[in-house]
Amino acid sequence: MGLSMARAGAKGAGRLAGRFDLKQNADINVTPFVDVMLVLLIVMMVTAPLATVAVKLDMPPADGHASANPPTFVSVTEHGLFLTSGGAARQTSLGALPADLGRALGAPSAHPRVMIRADRHVAYGQFMAVVNDLKAAGYDRIGLISEEVG
Repeated sequence: MGLSMARAGAKGAGRLAGRFDLKQNADINVTPFVDVMLVLLIVMMVTAPLATVAVKLDMPPADGHASANPPTFVSVTEHGLFLTSGGAARQTSLGALPADLGRALGAPSAHPRVMIRADRHVAYGQFMAVVNDLKAAGYDRIGLISEEVG
């Protein structure tokens, strides 16, 4: 009897043991992957507008009409400052630049436009001194001239 019970118990255990065996699952669970991708997408959508840098430009209208007043140029060279207005160039100094520019522009306008160009050998500090002097004198609309070499 003991032997038959042992066989019956082993047999019964064998039937039950097959039911609870864990088999290997070959399917990939993509739910965590999708969750991570959605979170990254939301983070990118929120941070992308913050990464743009806006620079306010005061562009002239594109109506095709030339300005009635010829441009006034301030040229910064190794040999000094030159003021060109109406085709005539004359030398000036940093202290006399606002007064000479006022005479060159003639009638005071609400927003005079001044163009600045500089030699490549001019020190940056010297160029910025001219720009700062013009801003201090009330000339807000300053254009920088870049010319191609060649």
